[in-house]
Amino acid sequence: MAGLHASLRGSSSSSSQSFSSKLLLLLTLLPLTLAAFAFVLQWRGGVTDPATRWSPEAHKFPGMDSSPPTTIGHSSASDCVLLSRGSSPSFPYYRDWKFDVGSDLRPKVRFWTGIFVFGGPYHLLHHNPPSLCHTSTSLAFLLAGPLANFSGEGLSHLSPYMIVHHPVLIGSSFLNMQICITTSTSAGLEQILPWMFYHKVIGVSTFFLFVEGKAASPNVSKVLESIPGVKVIFRTKELEEQQAKSRIWNETWLSSFFYKPCNYELFVKQSLNMEMAIVMARNAGMDWILHLDTDELMHPAGATEYSLRQLLHDVPGNVDMVIFPNYESSIERDDIKEPFSEVSMFKKNYDHLPKDTYFGMYKESTRGNPNYFLTYGNGKSVARIQDHLRPNGAHRWHNYMKTPNEIKLEEAAVLHYTYTKFSDLTSRRDRCGCKPTKEDVKRCFMLEFDRAAFIIASTATEEEMLNWYREHIVWTDKALNMKLLRKGILTRIYAPMAIIQGLRESGVFSSVIASAPTTLSKDKFLSTIGSTNSSRAVASESLPSRKFGRSKESQATARKALEIADAASHKAAVPPLSPPGMDDEHLVSEA
Repeated sequence: MAGLHASLRGSSSSSSQSFSSKLLLLLTLLPLTLAAFAFVLQWRGGVTDPATRWSPEAHKFPGMDSSPPTTIGHSSASDCVLLSRGSSPSFPYYRDWKFDVGSDLRPKVRFWTGIFVFGGPYHLLHHNPPSLCHTSTSLAFLLAGPLANFSGEGLSHLSPYMIVHHPVLIGSSFLNMQICITTSTSAGLEQILPWMFYHKVIGVSTFFLFVEGKAASPNVSKVLESIPGVKVIFRTKELEEQQAKSRIWNETWLSSFFYKPCNYELFVKQSLNMEMAIVMARNAGMDWILHLDTDELMHPAGATEYSLRQLLHDVPGNVDMVIFPNYESSIERDDIKEPFSEVSMFKKNYDHLPKDTYFGMYKESTRGNPNYFLTYGNGKSVARIQDHLRPNGAHRWHNYMKTPNEIKLEEAAVLHYTYTKFSDLTSRRDRCGCKPTKEDVKRCFMLEFDRAAFIIASTATEEEMLNWYREHIVWTDKALNMKLLRKGILTRIYAPMAIIQGLRESGVFSSVIASAPTTLSKDKFLSTIGSTNSSRAVASESLPSRKFGRSKESQATARKALEIADAASHKAAVPPLSPPGMDDEHLVSEA
C-alpha cells in the first residue's frame, strides 16, 4: 500500500512538472512570436518602430516619395528641408523656396496632412506630397491648409494647426475643397499677418485683400503680395470707376446706405468689394467665400481637428449659406498690445445660449452698456460659390435668382476682437469726420456703443477716456467674470491664442517679411501711391461712396423706377445688428 501511494505521488509530481514546463515554454514562445510578427509587419511596411520614429536621424515622412505610403527611407540634406532641432516650434519660410501657385491662384498641388507629436510624424494621407525631413524635437502641430506647394526645390511653408498628443486619422475627401476670404482693410502687418496665417492653418487657401491706407503702403503691400494665395487689390481711381458701374447702384437692397459717411460708407465699400471678390473666387476655382474683417477669427469648434475645411465639407450639398454666430472679446486688461495672442475670454452669442440664461443674466452681462454686445451680434456667413451669388451687406450673402438655403451652426463661431486695445478708441475717431454730437453720430455710426465711444474719444481727456474704457470695456471684476463663466455667458477659448503664439515664436511672420522683395515694380509702386492718395481723399471728404458716374438725382430716379420690380427679388442688405435686448424678450418667447 505504501508503494502504491509513493507511485501515485511520483506520478502527480511528474504531471505537475510537465504542465509547468509547457506553461513556461508557452510564455517564452508567445512574446517571441509576437516580436517576430511585429518584425515581419515592420519589414513589409505595416508598423513603424517607435525607436526609429523618434530617432534624431533624418528620415522622410512616410509616403513622401513614390514608394508605398508606409515606407520610411533615409534621405540626404539635399533631398529635403531640415527643420530646427531646437525646443521651440519650427516653421521654415525662406526666401529661396518656390511657391507652386498659378497666377490664377489655383494651387497646382493638392494638400498633405499629417501629425507631428513631440518630434515624430504620423503619416495620415498624402496628395502628391513634397520631400521633407523631420528633425524637430519640439511640440508638434497638425499640418493642414496648403501645407506645401512643392516645385522640386523646397517647401512653400509649414502651417501649425493644433497641438495634439496622439495620432488621429481623418478623412481625405475634404482636401480638394477651396475656401477663400475677402476683406477690406487698412491695417498693418502686425494685424494682417497673424490673422492671415491663422486662417491658413485652419484651411483657408486664398485671400482677396482690398487694401487702402496703411495696408496699401509699399512696405506692407510688398509683403502681402509675396505670400502665395494672396491677391492684393488697391483702391485706385480705376477701381473706383469700375465699381461706379456696378449694378448695385441701380438696385434697392443697399440704397439706404448710399451717400452717408463713416460706417455707412464703409458698408457700401465692403459690399462693392465683395461683389468683385465673388468673380475672382469663381475664376480661382473656390468652393466657399467668406467676408471677414481683420479683427475677426473663425473658430471652427466641433469640427474634426479644428478644421474649417472639414467643417464646410460636412455641410449638406443643398445648403447655400452657413451662418457663424459671433462671440465678442471680453478683455481683462487695459494694456493689451497683441489681441490675438493675449485675449482668451469671450462673451457667447445669444444663439449659443439658453434663452432663460441669456435674459436672466442680461443686466449683469451688459454692465451698463447699451446692448449685450458692444458692437454687432448677427454673426458672419460663408457662401457656396454658385451662379447669381451677390453680397447682402458685410454680414450676409444672397442670390439674385433664389432665396438661399441657410443653416446656423451650433458650436462654431466668429471671434470678434472689438475695442481690445485702448488705442482703438482714438483710431476709430480719427477715421471719421463727424461732429461729436448725439444727433450727428447717428448718421455716421449704426450701433449705439460706437456712437458713445466716438463722442468720448472726441471730447474727453486722456485720463477720462481711460477711465471710461476700463468701466465699459475691461472686465476687471473677477467675481463677476467667474459667475458668468459658470453660467456659460462667458467662455474661455485658447486655440487661436495657441496657434498664433506658436506661429509668432516660430518666426513665420519675421521670415515672410524678410523674404519679401525689397523693391516694387513701377506699376505696383504707382498702384500703392494711387491707393494711398485715394484713401486720404475719402477720409478727408467723408462724402458719398460713389464719386464717379451719374449724379445723385439720376441715380435716385433709376432706383425709384426699379423699386417695385426689385422689392420682390432683392432682399435688403443685412446691417450690423445688436443682439436681442430685454425689450425683445417677449417677442423671442412668442417665437
